[in-house]
Amino acid sequence: MKLLIDYSAEQLALFEADVQQRYDSFLSQGINLNMARGKPAPEQLDLSADLFSLTEAQCGYLAEDGTDCRNYGLLYGIPECRRLFGDILGVPSSNVIACGSSSLNLMFDYIAQCFYKGVGGHEPWSKNENRKFIAVVPGYDRHFAIAEYFGLEMINVPMTDKGPDMDMIEEIIKDSDVKGMFCVPKYSNPDGITYSDETVRRLAAMKPAAGDFRVIWDAAYVVHDLYDESDSLLNVFEEAKKYGNEDNFVLFTSTSKISYAGAGVSAMAASDANFKEISSRLTLQTISYDKINQLKHCYFYKTVDDVKAQMKKHASIMRPKFDTVLEVLEKELSGLGVASWNHPKGGYFISLDVNTGSAKYVGELCKKAGLTLTTVGATYPYGNDPDDKNIRLAPSYPSVEELRVAAEIVCVAVKLAACKELNSKETDN
Repeated sequence: MKLLIDYSAEQLALFEADVQQRYDSFLSQGINLNMARGKPAPEQLDLSADLFSLTEAQCGYLAEDGTDCRNYGLLYGIPECRRLFGDILGVPSSNVIACGSSSLNLMFDYIAQCFYKGVGGHEPWSKNENRKFIAVVPGYDRHFAIAEYFGLEMINVPMTDKGPDMDMIEEIIKDSDVKGMFCVPKYSNPDGITYSDETVRRLAAMKPAAGDFRVIWDAAYVVHDLYDESDSLLNVFEEAKKYGNEDNFVLFTSTSKISYAGAGVSAMAASDANFKEISSRLTLQTISYDKINQLKHCYFYKTVDDVKAQMKKHASIMRPKFDTVLEVLEKELSGLGVASWNHPKGGYFISLDVNTGSAKYVGELCKKAGLTLTTVGATYPYGNDPDDKNIRLAPSYPSVEELRVAAEIVCVAVKLAACKELNSKETDN
């Protein structure tokens, strides 16, 4: 197949007519499909049905240290839950706080602490009117929303196939107004890229001008492999210690896509100094988190190997869905020169780049055909993709059959957008 740009006027007209006919067929079918967010499918949630039905007779109400989980106490979570998350994140359990159901809530609260109280003995970020944050793009819209809420001016840093552009980051952090960055280091949202060992080491070795610089290390997909041949991520906590930089990093994760998305357990891990500061806030913020839920999870997942076994079951459900979307993209778009996409080994998303200036139009065509995608532009700060080219596809929730239709709609929309662009150039000439 030759590039679409090399088609003759007659070939392009025939191509466009065929694609338009397919699109009109989709319009007439009353389709209603949604690929907007990375929600676990019901079949995935069913994997944790035993956890939901656990009774007191099965798991009791006492933590391994004898604490009555029905009562107040253990602000940092029950010991077995702290240990489990420590093993998942590769940090000592003494540096882990097991919390409620939402890691996003933990990130928001930590940024709020930096903003209102300050960290590391520095003045609150709110006192700095020029406060800035690094935004790895394309990235997670909710990270950007938190930064925007706190008035952190975002500086875009593009992803490479090894992680964020470290040359840019190392230059940007020379500015003391730059206070930190969000990142998803394994199976990034939406690119599915895992940071290389070199990238992790360079991040760990950073010496920012701001002494209160903090990396929000969102390990959302740390155990979310799709294939047996998976990516590995270097332990940033251990690497940072080598440079005396462990205070620069605060790690977050949860079981939201392991057990129940709305009723899991979250955790954060931090250096001794950061742990102490976070603790001083939590002591005022809450008496304790839901220890009964933590106990149930630790009954269900006694070790990290149990978690990995569960994730293999998730992968068996997710993998055919990703394979279906990738198969359709390859069949429909490969060789035309109108789009490119990633082939992630894990995570929840496929990142599709279309011709510059056409992503919003593709999104509009999909919506008219009954397919809801992540709002185009959401993978960039302020909802503004400067190149208007990135589209995030979330294959997790629909069925394989629905995904085949959805992927075809996306491909037909991409082709129509490309034809429109070529016709526009021809008219200009």
